Amino acid sequence: MTDAQDHDAPSPQHPAEHVTTLWVDADACPRAARDILVRAAERTATPTWFVANHQVPLPRSLHVKALSVPQGADAADQLIVERAHPGDMVITSDLPLALEAIEKGALVMTTRGEALDSNNIRAKVQMRDFMESMRSSGEHTGGPSAYGQREQRDFGNALDRWLAKIRRPIPRA
Repeated sequence: MTDAQDHDAPSPQHPAEHVTTLWVDADACPRAARDILVRAAERTATPTWFVANHQVPLPRSLHVKALSVPQGADAADQLIVERAHPGDMVITSDLPLALEAIEKGALVMTTRGEALDSNNIRAKVQMRDFMESMRSSGEHTGGPSAYGQREQRDFGNALDRWLAKIRRPIPRA
């Protein structure tokens, strides 16, 4: 595990060297989604950073790296927002992080393959806040369904489509 000061990590100080990067909110990323991301990063040679405040087991790789952040609420989220560039992909189900990443120009996808963008993020954040207030008043609202084969397939397919799109040559006028 590397720390947040890793010299190989892309930074705002070197935008000319920027390559589209995947940023993964690894604190709550299901293991199956992590495995899909690692395979996709290797297959497409896409720089992929798993950011967490705990150790994330990853294989040795030229394309897949981990950044460890200090313990604390939202430390990983803050690092992702700081380091992500417009056009990068952030993988998270954390809606406040998704909103910040979208506002910075990053693309966002959940580990269930759902694209989050400026057209749907605010409504999702509002619904999350509403459900949180319901839970705090004692209402039992349930949680997300289990992360099964269907969710894994949907995520893998959506990730593959996105990676294919960024690898496609841009037509010249």
